[in-house]
Amino acid sequence: MAFVGRDDELAQLTHWWDDANDRPALVWGRRRVGKTALIEQFASGLRRVVFHTAAGDPTASELRRLTASVRLADLQGLRDLEANPYHDWRDALDHLASEAASEPALLVLDEFPELLHGSPTLPGLLRAFLDNTRGRTQLRLLLCGSAVRTMWSIQGTREPLYGRFNLALPVFPFRPHEAAMMLPGLPPETRALVYGLIGGMPLYLGWWQQGRTVAENLLYLVGNSGGPLLTEGRLIMETEIGSDQGSAILYALATGAAKYSEIKGAVGFDPLRALDRLQEARLITRLVPAGDDPRKSRRAIYRIADNFLAFYLGPVLKHRTEIERGRGRIAVPAIERELDSHLGLPYEEAFRECLWRKAEDGTLGLENIVEIGPWWGTQQSGDRPAGRNQVEIDAVLLAQPALTRVPVAVGEAKWGKSVNGARLRARLTAKAASITPDVDQLRYIVCARSEVVVPDNSDTITITARDIFPDPG
Repeated sequence: MAFVGRDDELAQLTHWWDDANDRPALVWGRRRVGKTALIEQFASGLRRVVFHTAAGDPTASELRRLTASVRLADLQGLRDLEANPYHDWRDALDHLASEAASEPALLVLDEFPELLHGSPTLPGLLRAFLDNTRGRTQLRLLLCGSAVRTMWSIQGTREPLYGRFNLALPVFPFRPHEAAMMLPGLPPETRALVYGLIGGMPLYLGWWQQGRTVAENLLYLVGNSGGPLLTEGRLIMETEIGSDQGSAILYALATGAAKYSEIKGAVGFDPLRALDRLQEARLITRLVPAGDDPRKSRRAIYRIADNFLAFYLGPVLKHRTEIERGRGRIAVPAIERELDSHLGLPYEEAFRECLWRKAEDGTLGLENIVEIGPWWGTQQSGDRPAGRNQVEIDAVLLAQPALTRVPVAVGEAKWGKSVNGARLRARLTAKAASITPDVDQLRYIVCARSEVVVPDNSDTITITARDIFPDPG
């Protein structure tokens, strides 16, 4: 699978390598997000690299494999590592430091949290090594890991490596326009569908066979008991959630709970700590209406942030029993019929990501944008003066030209192939009265998958899947 994207991350790693400061780098992110591929791409331009991927083995076994990696990188120097392998971590680090005394070398410790199982004192050893060899070696250390909480914790103020990192780089799933680079053989509308189902994990995107139909891909990926994504869903729930409480919360979100009180009622316990941990892992997101202070808002809701996990816990899990019994050819058409109702929310989020990108590169035509998010609240009913209607707006764009944030645009995204832009704009105008009395001063943005039909003289901004998931190149 060809390496695509990650230009910003590569630039940060290159800047770290070129910096005269010899402090180590830290790279972390969820499993399957492409951390190792990123580091390998960065390291491909370097001459002397030792890459060690920890397996959670006893220290002696890890050191034997590290010794072999050093020999393969031709960094053993005058030491016969076959006859005299590393006997502890201090020995390994001291030897590599001496071999990098006059020429730079990179030591990558991938899946670093796994090393701590057998060597819990390793962070302290690294701190002492860094302090003792400063200015006397050109050995650079890069620590990488998937255990997000552990990678966060080793940077803590009470930890041995606190303040020792010159780069702390999180690696996130691809955004929509980045995911499109991995699906060049598909039209934008199908890229939108694929992204809405499996999200931005590079490995998952690589599993989608672009020469096959949606039904054929679903049958291969989730329609049999050994399907790659069916297996992946089980793995995520067993290894990344962290607790039974976290799993219970995800199941509650997948079945419609959104507010804190709804989640608490569904799971039967106080979910606050588990919600925080799921947010740290970027498996869920906490949303407040655009313009609300997230620290104070009492209108917060929670959603599953990972598109694949939402798909797995939604349409797939509903039919998992039939799939496990070998009836995938019956279950997959049923899943496919549910996709239109499932894909609305991920398409809305992809729409907002597109607006952010266009605001950043100046192609949106709006200045000083500081916030883009959904909005929900109540609006006075026109036909029932005493009543109030719930109003939802997919995207409110706030600008801050001075000290105050003001709404400058509102947007609506529909999963439908073609929409009547004039009709949607009229509805948006009515909704926008809930956030500002100056509705005529707003810009209006309407999004569909393939086409937004507007009059020739309309100033409505139109967005389609081709804007969100552009052709690579």
